[in-house]
Amino acid sequence: MLQRLSVRDFVIVDRLELEFSSGFGALTGETGAGKSILIDALTLTLGERADPGVVRSGKEKAEVAAVFDLARLPKVRAWLAEQDFADEEELLLRRVVEAGGRSRAYINGSPASVQQLRAVGEFLVDIHGQHAHQSLLRAEAQRALLDSHGQLTALAQEVAVAWKARQHLIRTLAAAAAGSAASSQERDMLAWQIRELAELDLRAGEWPELEAEQRRLAHAASLIEGAHHILAALTEGEGACESLLASVRNRLGDMAAVDATLAEGVDALASAQAEISEVISLMRRYADKVELEPERLKEIEARQDAILNLARKHRVEVPELPECLVRLRQRFTELERVADMKILSAETEVARKTYATLAARLTAGREQTAAALGAAVSQEMRQLALASGRFTVALPPLREGAEGSANGAEQVEFRVSGLADNEARPLSKVASGGELSRISLALQVVASQTAAVPTLIFDEVDVGIGGGVAEIVGRLLRQLGETRQVLCVTHLPQVAARADWHWQVSKTADAGVIESRIAVLTAESRVEEIARMLGGVEITATTRQHARELLQTL
Repeated sequence: MLQRLSVRDFVIVDRLELEFSSGFGALTGETGAGKSILIDALTLTLGERADPGVVRSGKEKAEVAAVFDLARLPKVRAWLAEQDFADEEELLLRRVVEAGGRSRAYINGSPASVQQLRAVGEFLVDIHGQHAHQSLLRAEAQRALLDSHGQLTALAQEVAVAWKARQHLIRTLAAAAAGSAASSQERDMLAWQIRELAELDLRAGEWPELEAEQRRLAHAASLIEGAHHILAALTEGEGACESLLASVRNRLGDMAAVDATLAEGVDALASAQAEISEVISLMRRYADKVELEPERLKEIEARQDAILNLARKHRVEVPELPECLVRLRQRFTELERVADMKILSAETEVARKTYATLAARLTAGREQTAAALGAAVSQEMRQLALASGRFTVALPPLREGAEGSANGAEQVEFRVSGLADNEARPLSKVASGGELSRISLALQVVASQTAAVPTLIFDEVDVGIGGGVAEIVGRLLRQLGETRQVLCVTHLPQVAARADWHWQVSKTADAGVIESRIAVLTAESRVEEIARMLGGVEITATTRQHARELLQTL
């Protein structure tokens, strides 16, 4: 459930701190006061695209934060754990939009992507906009609503994946049949390239080892001469470094016997003698080990040439040659499989059957859901002054000869009968604007009853509705509020009067600065707001009495 919403410098909102309640809440106000801004702010925290135009004029950034109670949402907590976000009893979603266009998102204080906001938002809030009836005219929206209502979305995705796999194999089989000669030539070339690389047998890390050994052998003569020169300088003759260092240490030792402050110098010279001895030992071992090996040098340089030639041939760096061999072998395996038409044909047939099985399951699920959805929406339509209308979900087959599609083996089409005549016709060809709005509301109410989302928001979905029908709409929303948290942005007093709690949006102008404010209405101020909605600018005692009567009919 949505608990709190914090809005700062968003469009015409300076600062808002809102505490949400359970049940059905109404949000009302004058036209243009900014009723829908609250919805826009919330959708921003749910991953809606960030537009720098939402930043309030003269401000550097807009900031919106929403807090949700997760006590009864174990799936959300599991998702947070999977995504390495802090798993707490409350969920904090935060969005910051800068005037320059940059936006940042956070989940429980940690940086998040917009995609992650959208993913978690699907568990939390379902928003029905005032133009929802327009989207219901599109085939894809009708199909998505049916699948969602019947909990068939995951199966529909499996069908789409199976369709793509089947189509890929069909194309591969056709290409194999058409280009078998070209495939044979490519296999022959790959076989030769693979054999050449396999014979090279380049080990991981071998190239830097070859380079180091080649450098050492190529400079062996100078290395040997250098080792002997260093040994001579350190050990041979009266001027040798080792002898001079011993003589200096002895003389300094005699001086330290007289003046103890020189003892530190004696220790330092002793350490230097030890280091020199280490260098002498190292040079003797090195001089004994290094040899002139012209044959080994030729062998190494020949291998380097072979490696470089293959790297140039395949247009890769030397360290990438083993990976190149893996890729060539994978491609060769693919061509071998394609070459065997029997195996490829068998795989294609398996893919066909897999798709057909999944599509048949989806069709059966849609048929069952279509019947239930049609009956439920028809019942709601009768409450909304469309008693003669009957809503059905038709599942016409695809065009003749089609073997299915990524969306299944049938189309999904919402139809209505009994409005213009008794023939069931597509929704777009039967209903008027007002009728379409009421049918949309009936669909949304029915769909919301089976959804798992705890918070439902209706943004002026009651456009084109009035009179007794408006009272029924209010009753439907209040009924939904018994099991869900419902917020409705409305201009109808009959709907607002049914709410468990009521907010009023107003717009003020101070020194040319326009601000939108939201007030929590008390029982008495609620009478005034309902009266305003009933009577317009001039509120009379009669309209107040009418407002009280509306509120008392709850």
